[in-house]
Amino acid sequence: MLVVLFGILVMFQTVSFPGQFASMAREDPDFAPLRWPATAIVVFWLLCGQVVIVSTWKLLTLVTKDRIFSDASFKWVDAILWAIGAAWVVLVGVFLVVGFNADDPGVPLLMFLMVVGVTALELLMLVMRALLRRATTLNTEMQAVI
Repeated sequence: MLVVLFGILVMFQTVSFPGQFASMAREDPDFAPLRWPATAIVVFWLLCGQVVIVSTWKLLTLVTKDRIFSDASFKWVDAILWAIGAAWVVLVGVFLVVGFNADDPGVPLLMFLMVVGVTALELLMLVMRALLRRATTLNTEMQAVI
């Protein structure tokens, strides 16, 4: 599933969203100046998603090798945290720009909900990292006793 999801994100990055934004720019000239910034932002978000997918894959590989409770797992958890954090920063920036320029409160409210969701995801990952740290410490202590 991770390979399929990664492939779909690559397709969206290279074909779907750039083509969609180009089409929108042709159909609505008011959107034309936003074509490239919107494309860059969406491609960046998809790249962050790809980092999360690859990191998850690597963590699952560590699970199958029974090495999840090692220091090797922390770099992949940190990569997930950095990717979500980077996506959050860009999302907050887009939220602020849209929020200050919106005529209708619907889109800013939807974006606020997205900011809250990504914030919750980041906090959940921080908790999971702390739990992994604790489990790794306990596993190391248990191995020393055995």
